[in-house]
Amino acid sequence: MFGVLPIIVEAETYENSIGAPTLDQESSSQHHHYDPNAASDRYRLWWTALANVGIGIGFGLLLSAIYALRSPVTWAQGLAWGMGGYVTFFLAPAIGLPPGIPGDAVVALEARQLWWVLTVTCTGVGLLLLFLGPHWMFKVLGAVLLPVPHLIGAPYPDVYTGLAPEILANRFYLVAVIVNAIFWLVLGATSAVLFRRLAQKTVPES
Repeated sequence: MFGVLPIIVEAETYENSIGAPTLDQESSSQHHHYDPNAASDRYRLWWTALANVGIGIGFGLLLSAIYALRSPVTWAQGLAWGMGGYVTFFLAPAIGLPPGIPGDAVVALEARQLWWVLTVTCTGVGLLLLFLGPHWMFKVLGAVLLPVPHLIGAPYPDVYTGLAPEILANRFYLVAVIVNAIFWLVLGATSAVLFRRLAQKTVPES
């Protein structure tokens, strides 16, 4: 609410304008400030919150499936799994395909999707083999898989050509990195604690 949405709203002012003014040319009449009390912004906020909750539930179930295979689980282990999820599903793909703001010039969606899937797969499998591999050969294979998507190269323009100023895109990238790190760490720790409590309740008393 305080970090991501205001930047998206600001970027939309450039996307919807006829020309792309610079920061020095920007006037108050061209700039829409994010107001969570405004009807349109409140609508956006609630739908964003609903989507984030749905994503959190989905990833929480994925973590719970992992916990079921590698129990018992502590909150510290949950943090570690959360960090693994953060690196796999956000940080590694974001290195090649930075989170975009409205008005970004990007290549075809299919190419970006294929690279994202390849990156998530190589990163996830690579981390599992690297840290949980039963033999050093598996660990080496995991280490080899991690850089493969980045060696292939992401389908992303070499030069920034978006409508909004590049400084706004960089700020969005930084905020997205922080917000997603908080999301995954909180999700990992809380899901581990809740999973352990629910598992203990389902154990029949002798």
